[in-house]
Amino acid sequence: MREYELVFIVHPDLDDTALNEVVERVKAWITDASGKIEKIEQWGRRKLAYPIRKQLEGHYVVMHLSMAPANCAVLERNLRFLEPVLRFSVISQ
Repeated sequence: MREYELVFIVHPDLDDTALNEVVERVKAWITDASGKIEKIEQWGRRKLAYPIRKQLEGHYVVMHLSMAPANCAVLERNLRFLEPVLRFSVISQ
């Protein structure tokens, strides 16, 4: 198991319940792959450095987790196809 930091930006037009559903879906993908979530930080709505899909703001979510490297590729693929996620980054610690 390796430790990772996952940062993703969610579409700013989502309300709190829809944002929580996206976070819960990502958490489920991690736990289903026998990973562990150590900490979740929601930074809230912030201005983006440059427009992404014509959006100037986004909800930032940071997760500290540990999982197998093979499952990390599956997580990245799932995040790529999740529509409300504008950008994501998975960094090995």
